[in-house]
Amino acid sequence: MKGRQTTITILMADDDEDDCMLAREALAESRLANKLHIVNDGEELMDYLYHRGMYASKSTAPRPNLILLDLNMPKKDGREALREIKADPRLRQIPVVILTTSKAEEDVYSSYDLGANSFIIKPVTFASLVEVMKTIGKYWFDIVELPL
Repeated sequence: MKGRQTTITILMADDDEDDCMLAREALAESRLANKLHIVNDGEELMDYLYHRGMYASKSTAPRPNLILLDLNMPKKDGREALREIKADPRLRQIPVVILTTSKAEEDVYSSYDLGANSFIIKPVTFASLVEVMKTIGKYWFDIVELPL
C-alpha cells in the first residue's frame, strides 16, 4: 500500500443486510486497511456525502476514497445516486464501483454512461467475494493514483 495513505474509507450503499455483512467480512479477510461505512439507500448515501442529518459530523462521515454502489435500492436507487454524484464537481472524483446482482446489459451501459468507474456483478460465493475485494483494494489503492 502507498505509504502516504494508511486509512482507506470505503462507503457501501446497499439495502441487503446479508450482502453488507458478507462485504464487511470479505474486506476484513482481504486485509485491506480500511474503514467501511454502510448506508441502506441512495437518499442515505447522499446525506452521508453532503453531511446532512445524522451524517452532519465529518468525523463520523469522512469523505470516502471509494464508493461501492448497488443499483437496486429503495427510495433513491443507485442509478439516481450515481447521476447526482457524478454531476457534482465536489464528488465526481470519488471512484464509484457498481456492485450489484444485475446482469442486465442496459444496466452495464447506463452505469458507465452515468460515470461509473467499474461494474461488478456480485459473486455468488464468499471466497469469490473475498477475491473481488482483494482485487478492488489492490487496483484502487495500490495501483492507481487517486486525488487526495
